[in-house]
Amino acid sequence: MYDLPEEIHVEADGPIRIITLNRPDALNAVNDDLHTGLARLWPRLSDDREARVAVLTGAGKAFSAGGDFAYLAELGSDAELRAKTIAHGRDIVLGMARCRVPVVAAVNGPAVGLGCSLVALSDIAYIAETAYLKDPHVQVGLVAADGGPLTWPLHTSLLLAKEYALTGAKIPAARAREMGLVNHVVADPRTEALACAKRILELPRQAVESTKRLLNLHLERAVLATLDYATTAEDLSFQTAEFRAVITALTAGRE
Repeated sequence: MYDLPEEIHVEADGPIRIITLNRPDALNAVNDDLHTGLARLWPRLSDDREARVAVLTGAGKAFSAGGDFAYLAELGSDAELRAKTIAHGRDIVLGMARCRVPVVAAVNGPAVGLGCSLVALSDIAYIAETAYLKDPHVQVGLVAADGGPLTWPLHTSLLLAKEYALTGAKIPAARAREMGLVNHVVADPRTEALACAKRILELPRQAVESTKRLLNLHLERAVLATLDYATTAEDLSFQTAEFRAVITALTAGRE
């Protein structure tokens, strides 16, 4: 559906849209096609008048392992690709914040980097007991322009947001629930997320969509207050010697 790259699979289950990040052999790590598809997805979902609620999950063992190392290396050397990607990052964040359709995240495995951001920008989140959140932007020398730190201060305390943004440490499922970064820790997040989606379907459409918009106006204002600075800073961080050294070491380790 929606004429998206094969890295994103959208399935209709009546008025429910099941959105699956679809690079299972790479743990759904984000490459250019997946990133571009995510930028296109949210306005198309909003324009789909038959859609009432969406479930967002990952194929295979992970929700998303974050940025593909080869893709990150290319972003460091290709200014045109970097400009497109940063613009698309902005589109993803604002697209999710403005999306008409409630999005229920089914976090079936690790949600790292942009995967972590997708969870933060969803409306309700169910996470597997063995899964975790992690925003490692600083660990690879990058500013998290489309990362968890953009929205975490709305979900948890500023001190906790700083701790995990500045260290890039893992946030286990139970800790994420305790901090308010997810709603529920469950054995089967997809089943629970679908059940939640079906409960939302039973409610009056206009009330649901307008209530989501009312709540997300707070999110959108917070995002717009920081997004321009964040994207400029991220663009600069892709060009630093520190980033190049880290990504060179990481890609060499995969060879």
